[in-house]
Amino acid sequence: MRTLTRTALIFSYLFLAMTVGALIWRGGLGAGAGIAATFGALGVLGVIHLYLTGHMRERALRAEVAQIRDAHRLLADALETTQGALTELAQAIESGALNRTEELTGEVRMLEGLIQQMSASIDERLSSAVPAPDTFEGRRQAQSHALLRTVHDALTEGRVDLYLQPVVTLPQRRTVFYESFTRLRDSTDRVMMPAEYLSVAEGEGLVPAIDNLLLFRCAQIVRRLARQDRKVGVFCNVALSSLGDETFFPQFLHFLSENRDLNQSLIFELGQATFDARGAVEARNMAKLADLGFRFSIDKVQTLDLDFADLQRSDVRFVKVAADLLIEQLLDLDGGSPLPSLRDIRAADFAALTRRYGIEVIAEKCESERQIVDILELDVSMGQGHLFGEPRAIKEQVLAETDPPADFLRSTLRSAEQRRRVG
Repeated sequence: MRTLTRTALIFSYLFLAMTVGALIWRGGLGAGAGIAATFGALGVLGVIHLYLTGHMRERALRAEVAQIRDAHRLLADALETTQGALTELAQAIESGALNRTEELTGEVRMLEGLIQQMSASIDERLSSAVPAPDTFEGRRQAQSHALLRTVHDALTEGRVDLYLQPVVTLPQRRTVFYESFTRLRDSTDRVMMPAEYLSVAEGEGLVPAIDNLLLFRCAQIVRRLARQDRKVGVFCNVALSSLGDETFFPQFLHFLSENRDLNQSLIFELGQATFDARGAVEARNMAKLADLGFRFSIDKVQTLDLDFADLQRSDVRFVKVAADLLIEQLLDLDGGSPLPSLRDIRAADFAALTRRYGIEVIAEKCESERQIVDILELDVSMGQGHLFGEPRAIKEQVLAETDPPADFLRSTLRSAEQRRRVG
């Protein structure tokens, strides 16, 4: 639209200048005077245009500065509120803490016991591995075995942490959700990101065990918050392999059917690529969770041209999109349509479109106030990112409060061992 307006103005100025030149020429002053008058008129119009453009830019800049000042005031208030909320959360959790050296919680004790049942098998595998030649493949196998040992030791020794990051309303910046993350620590207490260990965990069938631990801890967080009269939901990531695991999922479903009061507080989250890769088994199991009232969220979105009808059928109620991607695909279009499949939809209509399908957009990876000004222009009502609060670790020994079903993790690890032997 800006390009079209600029082109129309240029042609208008040229037409007016040529009109002035033609009038001078027809007035008998000659062609030279007409040409000079044409260029003179263009110069005058150019100066007027520059003056008006500068004035409009100055007004827009003042308005933007005012918006940013307001945003900074809101940020100061929000930071204070968020810090207080996180402090209250930590105090609420720690108020019911049990001393690990005196009384281990049921969940942690059972997880350690069950993983120790696999220790002999994994130890045997690692110790009996024939040293490969000093080649690229040999070094790769050695690194894989070392990483497996690190993951195994982290699970066995309880070096598994839960991190929470707030999701806030916009523009009020009130915390309404938390996103949960599981992080493992190596023997030096260095935090390992999922990209480091997930490939090994998936190969050994340990992802469902990690998902189990995350599920129980998210459930405990929700219950603790409920006792504090804080109705805050938690996004809980779940792997596609967990949804399709024939041993894990029935136990997973059984636990949730006995705790369906959590269905408005626990939201299961998958990446867009994971959601698109689901098969018939995973889709059917997602439907079973939806029948219990649980909802889903999609993150790691790569394009806004989504199949909203399919998301609605799959009970997806939240879509998380990076703030930069929202701005790039909705605001930086020069008047074009953000959705090739729906060319009549404009940027300002996107959030309203998703709401018609019962889906709320959350701008994630928010890192600057300028992004928030643009996000608010798009009518996006929630945000997540370091601007509102970084993920904070919650000590694992203060999380567990109720014992999970005894067969829940045992069958998961037994299934992992059976898959390893078959493989």
